[in-house]
Amino acid sequence: MSEALYLSGWRYRAVILSVVGAALGYLGFSLWAGWQAVGSAVARVGMGGIALALLLSLVNYGLRFLRWQSYLRAFGHAVPWRPSLRIYLAGFALTTTPGKAGEALRGLLLKPWGVPYPQSFAAFFSERLSDLFAVVLLTLFGLSLYPQARPLIAVGVGLVATGLLLLAQRRLIGRLAGTLPQSGGRLRGLLRGLLDALLEARRCHRPGLLAGATLLGVTAWSAEALAFHWVLQWMGAEVPLAFAVFVYALAMLAGALSFMPGGLGGAEAAMVALLAWQGMAGADAVAATVLIRLATLWFAVGLGAACLSRSAPVRA
Repeated sequence: MSEALYLSGWRYRAVILSVVGAALGYLGFSLWAGWQAVGSAVARVGMGGIALALLLSLVNYGLRFLRWQSYLRAFGHAVPWRPSLRIYLAGFALTTTPGKAGEALRGLLLKPWGVPYPQSFAAFFSERLSDLFAVVLLTLFGLSLYPQARPLIAVGVGLVATGLLLLAQRRLIGRLAGTLPQSGGRLRGLLRGLLDALLEARRCHRPGLLAGATLLGVTAWSAEALAFHWVLQWMGAEVPLAFAVFVYALAMLAGALSFMPGGLGGAEAAMVALLAWQGMAGADAVAATVLIRLATLWFAVGLGAACLSRSAPVRA
C-alpha cells in the first residue's frame, strides 16, 4: 500500500524559514558568547559524546513510536511497524511548526492504510497530552533538589494524577460536551473542539493504556535529559542530574508555551539562563544548548525530512 503526500507551499516555507531562522539564531548565540570559546566547549564533548547524544535521541523517538503504535492499535488499526515507523518519523519534518501542529501530517500518510483523519488526529492529540504530562513530571523531579519545593512537587504530582484520572472518565467528558450549545463565540467553539477531540481519543485514555503511555513518555524524555546531563559533564560542568533534568524539561515547557516553531527561542533562552544562573560560563552554556538542540530537535527534523522525501514529492 503506497502513501501520497504533497508538502504544500506554506508547510514547505515553514520548514525552510524555521531552519534558516534557527541557523541564524544559533550563529548569533555563538558570536555573542565568543566563537572560539564555543568551539572549544564543543571539542570537549567530542564526536563520541555527540554520537551518544544522538543515540539517546533515537531511544526517545523509538519509545514515542511504541506509544504511537499503541494508540493506533487502540483504534483497531494494525499498521505494519516498518511503514508506520517511516510515517511517524516523517511527521518530525514539520515539528518546527507552532505547537508541533505540523506533525499531524501523519494523518495524511496513514489515510491509505485505512486510518480515518479524526482517529489519526485523536492519536496526535493524545500524544501531545502524554508529552505534556511527561515533561511536567520531569520538571517536578528536578525540583526535588530543593527541599522548600516539596509542597509544590506534591501539588504538581497531584494535578497530573487528577488530569490523568479525568481523561479516563469517558462519561464525564461526554456530559461536559453535551452541556455546551452548538453555537456560540470563538472561545466556546474552541472548548467544544477540545472536548470533541477528547471524546474521539477516549480509547487512548483507558486507565491501563494511559498509564503505559505516560511511562513511555517519561522514559523517552528522560533519555534526552540524560544526554543533556552527559553533555554538561563532558564539558566539565558540575551539574547534578536532577538539575540537568529540571533545566531540560523546563526548557521544553518554555518552548511549548511560547508557541514558536519547535519552541525555538524560548527553549534555548531558558536553557542558557538557567545554566548561567547555576554559575556556568556563558560560552559553555550556549555551547551545551546548541549541541543538545542539534542532537534532539534538529536531528529529528533531519530524520523526518529524509523519511518524508521517501514517502512523497514536495510541491512548493
